[in-house]
Amino acid sequence: MSNKLLLLLCALLSGYTVSAQRPIDGLAHRILGDMDTWFVFDYQPDTIDYFQIEPISDKQTTFKIHIIGNNDNSLAVGLNYYLKHIAGVHVSWLLCEPVELPVKFPITLKTIRKEALVKDRFFLNYCTYGYTMPWWKWPQWERFIDWMALNGINMPLAITGQEAVWYEVWKEFGMTDEEIRGYFSGPAHLPWHRMANLDGFGGPLPMSWLEGQKELQRQIVQREREFNMTPVLPAFAGHVPKRFAEMHPDADIQQLSAWCGFEPTHFLNSSDPLFAKIQQSFMEKEIALFGTDHIYGVDPFNEMDPPSWEPDYLANVARNIYTSLQQSDPDARWLQMTWVFYYKRKSWTPERLRAYLTAVPQDKLVLLDYFCEKTEVWRTTEGFYGQPFIWCYLGNFGGNTMLVGNINELEKKLNAALKEAGPNMTGIGSTLESFDVSPQIYEYLFDRAWEGQPDVQQWIEDWSHLRSGNRNHPETWQLLNDSIYKDWSFYGLGTQSVARPSLEGHGTYYTKPYYSYSNDTLKQICKRFLRDYPHLIGLFEIFDGTNAYRYDLVNLFSQWMGNHFMDIRNDFTVAYKNRNIKEMKRQVKMANQLFDDVDALLNTHPAFMLGPWIEAARDWGTNKKEKDYYERQARTILTIWGGPVLNDYANRMWGGLVKDYYAKRWNLFFDAVIKAAKQGKEFDEKAFGEELSKFEHAWTESHTKYPVKPQKVKQKDRQGPKDPTFNAAWAIYDRWMKE
Repeated sequence: MSNKLLLLLCALLSGYTVSAQRPIDGLAHRILGDMDTWFVFDYQPDTIDYFQIEPISDKQTTFKIHIIGNNDNSLAVGLNYYLKHIAGVHVSWLLCEPVELPVKFPITLKTIRKEALVKDRFFLNYCTYGYTMPWWKWPQWERFIDWMALNGINMPLAITGQEAVWYEVWKEFGMTDEEIRGYFSGPAHLPWHRMANLDGFGGPLPMSWLEGQKELQRQIVQREREFNMTPVLPAFAGHVPKRFAEMHPDADIQQLSAWCGFEPTHFLNSSDPLFAKIQQSFMEKEIALFGTDHIYGVDPFNEMDPPSWEPDYLANVARNIYTSLQQSDPDARWLQMTWVFYYKRKSWTPERLRAYLTAVPQDKLVLLDYFCEKTEVWRTTEGFYGQPFIWCYLGNFGGNTMLVGNINELEKKLNAALKEAGPNMTGIGSTLESFDVSPQIYEYLFDRAWEGQPDVQQWIEDWSHLRSGNRNHPETWQLLNDSIYKDWSFYGLGTQSVARPSLEGHGTYYTKPYYSYSNDTLKQICKRFLRDYPHLIGLFEIFDGTNAYRYDLVNLFSQWMGNHFMDIRNDFTVAYKNRNIKEMKRQVKMANQLFDDVDALLNTHPAFMLGPWIEAARDWGTNKKEKDYYERQARTILTIWGGPVLNDYANRMWGGLVKDYYAKRWNLFFDAVIKAAKQGKEFDEKAFGEELSKFEHAWTESHTKYPVKPQKVKQKDRQGPKDPTFNAAWAIYDRWMKE
């Protein structure tokens, strides 16, 4: 045997050995480490997704947990069911939150079997790639894909790296490197470029970004497929560069309506011969790079008006889009979000919707009913006129860190849909714009995709166990679920503390500080979490708290503080109207103490810190210029966003952002108002707004460094846990909550 042949054989055998590990075994080891030996996984094929959990013992009578399922995805769900509902172990979707394991696992003596109620479990939103994921690398993606598998998700949106494909397409059509990369937006704004809302904002994209994202997408879709997921890849929806339009003056290209103050983008009519050519070029290159599972996300006209509202025109657009997909992939299915049907519901009349949806062959168009907690579009469209759809919970806009979501109402709506929607409701999903600070809503949703209607109270009891590490006294979480989690999310939520400063109201449309619960009730819950809860579970002297428990402390206390800031602002305004300078200054002192206290608390947990976000952005840079570019992008999306409309849309209570951005805005405001009062003048809010804009834009260009690791907080002389989060929470309790 020749040396070359021997080397080739060794390489092939080596490759086989690496890939021989079953995906479920790899996941179990990543999550459980050496404790993965407690579990035995077996495949038993079936026509439906199911898992079964049962105890077994080996020859040494060592008990193990036996999990059976029809594929790796179902086995992962079975593992997660055991971890969550029996062992009290939580696996977060964030890599920065460690998995905390018991010394030994409890053995279940009964057999548990569950089957999937729906075949499709969808997750993600175009916007998630801008508000949560733009700076992720493989370690973050690996944990997240594990989380998706554990929660049974089998249809994730997979749109990373597509610019590398588009680069080759537009180059093939004669555009230059500079023209193409200048057409792309910056990384954090790519979701809206991909949806044809804007072009070039924050560009040009570095070539290193295109290459890095291409390789990342290869890893993503490979791992997703290992867990029996069907990645939804992008396809051409008609969005073309302005330069392309100039190069093809005879093509049927029209400007779409402007979006949120940005320059209008260009749409190539799907009946133009160039449309099919572009589609074919893109799909061939995409499939060559990433493979395909024959389902493609195509979303024309997101939050914009089409060139014509005539039903025949809309039908032709849909028909031609599907035809172009089918010509490149005979097995193609088209997936579309229905947000636009809700957002522009006055324009998308039943006649227009019927024409658009029924122009595609039955079962070849899958609709995401995008915002079902607010409006179930399937109920007003005869079930999307027979096309299959997935019932989705949205839940979060822009990454706003507000306590919203209602499991009790979610259960009612979802249960009704499962009973009433009929067979063309093929799935359950979530279309969150950003990862939420209330993960329990999403985990409940995906638990609900499996048979057996859960008892909400029991589910919350199990969740309390996950968060505290103890099953005793779940009443605090029950109170939180029933009294605080009452409102649905909506775009433009934020506490008064993160709002653009104003004497009254909330500065901009996108920082509405609305909540229907009593902030005093939230204060009592905060006090129970901090002061009473360790006593209740009998662990106060030794209780250091789980990571999840610390997360909840930060989440609840920061929400209460953000809400309480409204009282301070209102008292400041009253003092201003009375020209009481002394009282105005007293309120300013209180405001700054609040900002200091909440910022210190937020900086004790990595999930609530600005520093890691900016560090992750800079880490994509290959030189200082690129690092500074990515940092500017990371700062911009969280604050001014871009354009004249979306300021503060992605507001969030994060350590560093509170003290260095929101607090500084408010102090500029306080100083200006006090100065006006001293001079006997009326405060000129419009003129101040112009000065404030200068500060906001300057902040996005700055390079202040923020901590990337949780910060220490000095402990007062008291018994109990010695932990920075507890210390910061105690400081807030002592200063703001004692009665």
